[in-house]
Amino acid sequence: MDFVTVDFETANSSRSSACSIGIVEVSQGQIVFEQEWLINPNQHFDPMNISIHKITPAMVKGQPTFQELWPTLLPFFENKSIVAHNASFDMSVLRYCLDHALLDYPAFDYYCTYLFSKKILAHMPSHKLNVISNHYGITFNHHDALEDARATAKVLLKLLEQEEQINPAELAKAHGYQIGQMYAGGYTSFSASAGKSKKKFAFRPNTRK
Repeated sequence: MDFVTVDFETANSSRSSACSIGIVEVSQGQIVFEQEWLINPNQHFDPMNISIHKITPAMVKGQPTFQELWPTLLPFFENKSIVAHNASFDMSVLRYCLDHALLDYPAFDYYCTYLFSKKILAHMPSHKLNVISNHYGITFNHHDALEDARATAKVLLKLLEQEEQINPAELAKAHGYQIGQMYAGGYTSFSASAGKSKKKFAFRPNTRK
């Protein structure tokens, strides 16, 4: 039951504007490492984003850019099982940041606790991280990258226990999910049905969040 949970916060609507990342590593069902890094996106901060995550331009001044931080982050991704809540967002932030920095994609499988919970906890009125966490009695400070990553890890552990599965790959298989993958040149989405591999695109600003 080894996996790594990841959460990004962004400075604005561009997916390349990561301003923080939280990482939590789970080994044999126990949290063994956790850390948050602030990232200087060298982009403007939207007031709406600041109101959500409370990170300001002053806080990231002097912090490493994503390109500078990537050698530190890479070992947490390469050949690991990566988990995020609403992974489509966090994986797109990772791709856009890598594209913007002209860095190669690492190779790893990834999973989404949001999609897991939509099927496993279908009776819930919402499947947002705070709602699912509250269902399991998990308290945390929402929209803090480390707190979100830690809550995601705890949610997945609860789902694995509830479904009597030993790892996220087996959980995905049991519920008919296609495992997401990132690899040199592209990625395949984590999804409820078979999907097509997607090619790696050159960087272009994303105006949607």
